[in-house]
Amino acid sequence: MEFNGYIDCHNHLADPMFTDDIHNVVDNAREAGVVAALVCAETPSDIPKVLRLCETFPDILLPCLGIHPVQKNADDIERCVTLHDFEMAVSEIEKHAHKICAIGEVGLDFQPRITPGAEHKEAQRAVLKAQVELAAKYDLPLNVHSRSAGRPTIAALKEFGAKNVLLHAFDGRPSIAMEGVKEGYFFSIPPSIVRSEQKGKLIKQLPMEHILLETDSPALSPVKGEWNVPSNVQISCDYIAKEKGLTVQEVKRITTENALKLFPKLKELLK
Repeated sequence: MEFNGYIDCHNHLADPMFTDDIHNVVDNAREAGVVAALVCAETPSDIPKVLRLCETFPDILLPCLGIHPVQKNADDIERCVTLHDFEMAVSEIEKHAHKICAIGEVGLDFQPRITPGAEHKEAQRAVLKAQVELAAKYDLPLNVHSRSAGRPTIAALKEFGAKNVLLHAFDGRPSIAMEGVKEGYFFSIPPSIVRSEQKGKLIKQLPMEHILLETDSPALSPVKGEWNVPSNVQISCDYIAKEKGLTVQEVKRITTENALKLFPKLKELLK
């Protein structure tokens, strides 16, 4: 099975930023050669929005449902996730497990403002463990966040027995990423790689067999301060091709094969 197109393995197209322009954003993605895009939830309230969006564009969008390690309080201030957040969402995730592409976005975020104490880190680990178990129950891959927590995230995934893992926009050292490679984990590269020395170093070491494409739209744009969109996935592809000494077509083919291996639901969309 081979497709001549890009797969954006991690984005947030249900973000309110896109509400008024979503048809243009999706049309532009198609025109740029994007054949599939995985839309991730972050909060319990995201879940119906992600599902509705993917039902609106069923030929290109696939849902990933999960609870992010960073949530917001009633005043829209970011805070650490709690098990209660996961408990609010788990029944809806299970209800739609047959149609989702992965459990995500899940993971750890150890920025000091989010996790000022050990109890916050433990809360995140507990929520991640619950979602690793949920993924195992339904034989689903994991779409994983690891900001300021590269080593702890990989260690936790190993400890919890996670299988079929995508680490999106990994910001740890290449040597830590290689620990994930040994476990069979995949790493997706956003367009912000063009302005990230860390991600440039990461690409040099990661084997192509473990690399996927993503945008994380509307974040991680190639130009700081601008919105990101799925059509920018080609920027990631071009950069990887240049760094690896491959053609763009080869990177498209390999990253698509990798995505199909990690996310079996893609085969149903692209058949």
